[in-house]
Amino acid sequence: MPGGLLETGLQIDGFTIGDIVHRGGMAVLWRCKHQDIPFPLLMKVPKLANGKDPAAIVSFEMEQMILPRLSGLHVPKTFGVGDYTHQPYIVVEEIAGETLLPKLKSLPLEPQEVAALGIKLACALDSLHRQNVIHLDLKPSNILFRPSGEAVLIDYGLSHHTKLPDLMAEQFRLPYGTAPYMAPEQVLGVRNYRRSDIFALGVLMYFFSTAVRPFGDPISLKGLKERLWRDPIPPRRWRSDIPNWLQEVILRCLEPDPEQRYPTAAQVAFDLNNPEQIKLTPRGQRQFQDSWFTALRRKFNPDTYAPARKLASQSKFAAAPIILVALDPRTINGPLGWALRDKLQSTLAATPQARTVCMTVLSHHAGGLDLSLAVSTPNRHVAGIVALKHWAGPLGLGKQAVSYHVPEAMNAAEAILDYARANYVDHIIMGARAESTMRNLLGAVSAQVSAHAPCTVTVVRQRNWPATEPSETHPQE
Repeated sequence: MPGGLLETGLQIDGFTIGDIVHRGGMAVLWRCKHQDIPFPLLMKVPKLANGKDPAAIVSFEMEQMILPRLSGLHVPKTFGVGDYTHQPYIVVEEIAGETLLPKLKSLPLEPQEVAALGIKLACALDSLHRQNVIHLDLKPSNILFRPSGEAVLIDYGLSHHTKLPDLMAEQFRLPYGTAPYMAPEQVLGVRNYRRSDIFALGVLMYFFSTAVRPFGDPISLKGLKERLWRDPIPPRRWRSDIPNWLQEVILRCLEPDPEQRYPTAAQVAFDLNNPEQIKLTPRGQRQFQDSWFTALRRKFNPDTYAPARKLASQSKFAAAPIILVALDPRTINGPLGWALRDKLQSTLAATPQARTVCMTVLSHHAGGLDLSLAVSTPNRHVAGIVALKHWAGPLGLGKQAVSYHVPEAMNAAEAILDYARANYVDHIIMGARAESTMRNLLGAVSAQVSAHAPCTVTVVRQRNWPATEPSETHPQE
């Protein structure tokens, strides 16, 4: 049951829970075993106590979608995922090697060791990119090494799969990532560009060469945006024994304009493998950071931000078309909810390539969510997701065709409109509630959305449905 306490010896879907390996802020890692799998396994289980950041729940859903689709030596092999309806989890192989974190004690590393590390990471990123995934959170704690030496990238909660819905981009407006390693376009909300991982690789190589992070560790959005216009101190300024060719590679990876970086991770690996073939530019010779006057001129020049903003515009446009179904949490399991499902079904029949977003907005008070067909859980967001999945179940939509969002807001209409504007929604389908004194005083949510929506809005009224939900064997008329 979601949020239930796990303990050693408990069995879930054939996996026997062992001891705790790590207890993080958002999830707990347990050792586990399965009678049909002859090597050590780890089970990652999210913390679902009420009040937890909804982004943690959404990112866990992203990881559940992405990890089973990945293969090869550079990712952990996945053996099972559990749904929020019963017990959410991800089971992967336990990799015997260690992360890059212990290396931090011995920084800076020798240039040849940095290059060798860069080659391994570039090969891992190239494998990931060829499988349609952009990691977007490359950092020492997310990098493991197998005993045979291959780099393994872990933690895909912030990743983007080019063939799957991007739940993080759709639901949250602020950029997510680890501040020192985020690319400039990532700071502006772009999540679908492979060269963002190449920027993070450049940050890692700079850090391991100099023991200094090129852009520090900013804690504000303003500080993050500084990397769009302020160049880092050249690595050779910190250490004169860093060869020109290594500085050339590092600074090319760190170009603020993504089009000036390496186009692929494979090309980074090639250059690091063949330093004598690298064509040196002024980047490799630089000794000083640009003056503040030059940097400030870039800061206030609109052209500085044009490449990243162009990518941001393209990524948002690419998210359409989307059909947004807004469901009232108090009526989702009744006649109005069934009528909405019927309308969505007929709409999808006419637009089979569209993608559906099911949304219910939670009020800030504890009441209002009908959980009669959901589950018992201490987390209202999880309960909302489960209720939405149950509602959409009879439609038979594939995972790539539907996503679920449960924002919390004081004003449901504004939450729906904010989502529709940010994600270029083409069509909103929502219900009209019955007349009431409160509705007449405050105005209907459907009326507010219809008046201000940037797209088509269809308002469905409750029909004379039977007292119980129509069965799947008797299609709705």
